[in-house]
Amino acid sequence: MRTRPFRQPDVFTDTPTRGNPVAVVLDGQDLDDEAMQRFARWTNLSETTFVLPPTAEGAAGGADYRVRIFTPGGELPFAGHPTLGTCRAWLAHGGQPRRAGGIVQECAIGLVPIRAEGERLAFAAPPLQRSAPSPMLLSKVAAALGLKASQIEAAQCLNNGPVWLGLLLDSPDTVLALRPDHAALKALGQKVGVAARTDAQDAGAPPLIGRANREARAFGARSSAAAAAVAVPSVDLEVRGFAAPIGVEEDPVTGSLNASLAQWLIADGLMPTRYVAGQGQCLGRDGRVHVTQDDSGQVWIGGDVADCIEGQVLL
Repeated sequence: MRTRPFRQPDVFTDTPTRGNPVAVVLDGQDLDDEAMQRFARWTNLSETTFVLPPTAEGAAGGADYRVRIFTPGGELPFAGHPTLGTCRAWLAHGGQPRRAGGIVQECAIGLVPIRAEGERLAFAAPPLQRSAPSPMLLSKVAAALGLKASQIEAAQCLNNGPVWLGLLLDSPDTVLALRPDHAALKALGQKVGVAARTDAQDAGAPPLIGRANREARAFGARSSAAAAAVAVPSVDLEVRGFAAPIGVEEDPVTGSLNASLAQWLIADGLMPTRYVAGQGQCLGRDGRVHVTQDDSGQVWIGGDVADCIEGQVLL
C-alpha cells in the first residue's frame, strides 16, 4: 500500500453536492482488480475510477490516459459522469493533452473524445446499438416500476457499453412519482432509465413555477410556493436511472444513460438536436446534462464539474 493522489469532483453541476460525485484515484498503477473493486465498494459511490497510462494501442490512437471504472458491484466498460469527472480531475492534477483541441480517454469500450465547451466538458457519445424490448420484459419492468401500459409512450433496449432499458413516459409527474421495486429489478438483471418531455407539463404556468411544482410533488414535503422560491431553470427532459443489478438503486445523474437516450430520441424525432436534461430531483440533487448533436450527427454529452475533495488515499 502507498499514498496515491485522489480527487472527488461533483459532476453535472456547478454547485458542490448537487450533482453526482465520482471518486478518482489518479494513480492506479500496480493495483489489481480485487483492490480496485474493494475500494469501489468502500467509497459506496455509483462509480469509482482509476487512472492509468494508455495501452500501446490506446496511445497509438491518441489516448491521453486510460481509465478503469468500477461500481460497488463490478466494472463498467464505459460510463458518462466518471468520464467527465475523471477528465476534470486529470486536468486539475496537471494532465496535459497530447493534441490541441481536446482530450482522448481510453476505457474498455475504446477511445472516447472529450472537448471543452467553455468551462464545461463534453464527451462524444459512443456508438449506440438499440432494439425493441420483448413484450415479456417490458411487462415485468413496468410491474416493478408500478407503471400502466398507457403511461409508456416508447421503449428501447439501449447499449453504448452499459445496457439500459429506456422508457419514454407520458409526463414528468409520472417519472418523479415512481417508487420502484428495486429487488424486482435486480432479480430481472435489468437497468432501467425513464424519461419524459417537459414541454406539455404544467401548461399555462411559467417554466420556473412549473418545474418547482413538479419538484414539490416529487418530494411531497414543500408547498408549491416554497418550491417556486428556490426554483431553477426548467429542463426539456426529466430523467431517472435505476441500476440495482450493479449495486446502485438510483443513480443521481447518469451520463451513459443520457447519451443513449439522446441518440434514440433525437434519431426518432422525439427530442431536438439540442436540449437540457434534468436528473436527481428525487435524491435531493439537481443535475444538468447538456445534449448537442453536431452537423456530422455526433451526439455530445456535456456537464459542469465542481471540485469537492482533493487529497491522498492509501491503497
